[in-house]
Amino acid sequence: MTHTSVSGTARVLGAGLRALLVLTLVCGVIYPLAVTGVAQALFHDKANGSEIRDGGGQVVGSSLIGQRYDLPAKDGQETPAPDLKWFQPRPSNGLGSNSVNTQYSLILSGATNRSGDNEELIRWVKDAKAAVVKDNSTATHRVRPADVPADAVTSSGSGLDPDISPAYAELQVHRVAERNGLDVPTVDRLVAEHTSGRLLGFLGEPRVNVLELNTALRDLTGNR
Repeated sequence: MTHTSVSGTARVLGAGLRALLVLTLVCGVIYPLAVTGVAQALFHDKANGSEIRDGGGQVVGSSLIGQRYDLPAKDGQETPAPDLKWFQPRPSNGLGSNSVNTQYSLILSGATNRSGDNEELIRWVKDAKAAVVKDNSTATHRVRPADVPADAVTSSGSGLDPDISPAYAELQVHRVAERNGLDVPTVDRLVAEHTSGRLLGFLGEPRVNVLELNTALRDLTGNR
């Protein structure tokens, strides 16, 4: 190989190395830091995972991911019973069990993918409706099957929906009030304070974030 060709090869390699270093610096360091800085400055809450904190400042979860509120499972019990002093989220059964995040009984996110006339789905819905009626009826308030909204007996498309409808939240008010020794108007106000309206007044549906609502309930009652 001649001296000229060696010099040319060295120049090409040198230029390639400089390009690699520059691109690594720009794309691997400067750009990520700039994006992170902008996100923290303008969208601090979303950049950190939309965390929800209790009255003491402790992070209790994300407003984007649903959690269950169940009693400890008893021996031989396949599905733990709901802890009825808390507002309950949408059902999350039918997608498998979760051994990592025990706050939500899923091993993956997604719909059950069953048709409306599927016998197993129909049985789930009927059983869920009967349980909702039974669990939410109190000595002074009777829930009728016709009062049960769809989101009380069906999971969302992801199975991880953090929100419920205002109708489902209102259906639970009497039971939550009774279980926590509160009066119904107080719990009604709590639901109203944590009900979000439609985006821009016309997009989506009104909703209640269950984790935010239960966190406020816990701060109010001191329950853990």
